[in-house]
Amino acid sequence: MAMFKTLGGEPKTEKGIGAWSPHGTVHQGPGSALSWHLLARPWLSSYFTPGLCQSSAMLPPAGPLLSLLLVIGTCGTEPRPWVPPQGCYMAEEAGERTFRCSQAGLSELPTGIPNDTRKLYLDANRLASVPAGAFQHLPVLEELDLSHNVLAHLSGAAFRGLEGTLRHLDLSANQLASVPVEAFVGLQVQVNLSANPWRCDCALREVLRQVRLTPGPGTGIVCGPGARPDLVGQEFLPLAGEEELCGAGRAGAPRSTDVALLVTMGGWLVLVGAYLAHYVWQNREEPRCPLKRAPVLPGRSEDSSTLSTVV
Repeated sequence: MAMFKTLGGEPKTEKGIGAWSPHGTVHQGPGSALSWHLLARPWLSSYFTPGLCQSSAMLPPAGPLLSLLLVIGTCGTEPRPWVPPQGCYMAEEAGERTFRCSQAGLSELPTGIPNDTRKLYLDANRLASVPAGAFQHLPVLEELDLSHNVLAHLSGAAFRGLEGTLRHLDLSANQLASVPVEAFVGLQVQVNLSANPWRCDCALREVLRQVRLTPGPGTGIVCGPGARPDLVGQEFLPLAGEEELCGAGRAGAPRSTDVALLVTMGGWLVLVGAYLAHYVWQNREEPRCPLKRAPVLPGRSEDSSTLSTVV
């Protein structure tokens, strides 16, 4: 039983209705919506931050379940701070924002790297490729370490957006046989390309013209299994000046087309030379042939004998 205040000011009770207090507040019975709301508030407070559900007290009376759903729906949660991937952490090194993900078991580039990162270490992971624009959201990045991964493919736009900032790039100890020269155009970067199975062709020579190599004995650029058989295992820099490196074409394609063209041109030259030699030899032999004597006519022979007898 609950009480409510009538127009005459006398309190009156009725089932399911709250009682009016002298101060004008409503006291709900144990089966009312407000009582369910009050019972649920301690349970809700364990899930939501205190102070976020203050507006729930202003909800109008409703069914128990509907009131509970409204309370849950109107209570917001605080935005959770970004958590780096497992094995990654932020640090300050020499006053520069550094993001380290060394040996974190990553098979793809992590997301959510802070925009003010100046040094990014992704070494010793399982990264197989670098897509286009992978770091263009890092406008102040100066140092990038991708060493000791399994990189076999590098997009021509992998370092797009880093033309004015990137100074050091480590691509050592990967599976790179070639890289597109477009990836380094516009970069003022010092790069480490050692310990990769390079193809050692004209394309690699073009790449080396775009970058500055990290100082070191031989820089560690060794020709891998994809190079010409006579170059496998050799240092590339001493051979980079040889013109025959570009005989396979700019991209290192097979030289069968060039060889066939040279053989064809050589065959034509041999035929032309043979024809000229034969022509010259024939013209030289003709003057050496003896002149044929004209036949002696019988009448002339008698005149000549008569003349000789007279003489």
